[in-house]
Amino acid sequence: MDPARRRSYLKALGIEHYVRRDAPSAAPAERVVATAATAVAAEAAVPRPIEPMPPRAKIPATQPLPVAPAAPPVITAATPVDVPRDWVGLRDRVRDCQHCKLCATRTQTVFGVGVEDAPLLVVGEGPGADEDAQGEPFVGRAGKLLDQMLLSIGRSRSKNTYIANVVKCRPPGNRDPEADEVEACRPYLDRQIELIKPKLIVGLGRTAAQRLLHTDEPLSKLRGPLFEYGPTRTPVFITYHPAYLLRSPREKAKSWQDLKRIHQLLQQHDAG
Repeated sequence: MDPARRRSYLKALGIEHYVRRDAPSAAPAERVVATAATAVAAEAAVPRPIEPMPPRAKIPATQPLPVAPAAPPVITAATPVDVPRDWVGLRDRVRDCQHCKLCATRTQTVFGVGVEDAPLLVVGEGPGADEDAQGEPFVGRAGKLLDQMLLSIGRSRSKNTYIANVVKCRPPGNRDPEADEVEACRPYLDRQIELIKPKLIVGLGRTAAQRLLHTDEPLSKLRGPLFEYGPTRTPVFITYHPAYLLRSPREKAKSWQDLKRIHQLLQQHDAG
């Protein structure tokens, strides 16, 4: 029969595949593969007992090592310093000072600048990179802003103001001065205050305020009230550091209120 006609008949009968009886059987290799596949399937169908896992070796428990309690931080007391009572001797002593670890990383000490009998003493926290290079406090961007702030109330480092820091050497990476470093420099600042005899000390920023006043209170609580410093009970007023104002210009309005208060306090002393 014609193959095409055969397929149409088979399809009508619902027969999809048709193999002639006299067709050659599958090749030997194909029969072997089929037989092997059947055997594997049959073998997989037979359930086998599950062999138990060998017991794990027991690891002897070890007692945890005792943890020593953390030691409290040790603040090294500053080595007693014989501080000269005159400007020349004090400058020389500060220049050669090696009473704390900051001496190992400084370029030079930053003593202070201004009028040596000024009614206003401005105290920052410590020298930065520019100050360390030039040997004078507040000479970078923050220093220029400070000069403008002082000028707005009729003050300047060249006429009626002295500027210093709580430490005379730059802390590495401009970090905050540490307690032992501040204490090592405190006799120098005390002597400067004694020689200047200012009518008012203005502390710039949190670090200077906390070091001057021996407190951990935040700047928000220290800014505004009037404090006293040392045996002479010199009035101390706290305000923002110029570097902070450069980062947060919206606070300049509050800083202006502080400047007006500083001007008022100095006028009161002048009148008295």
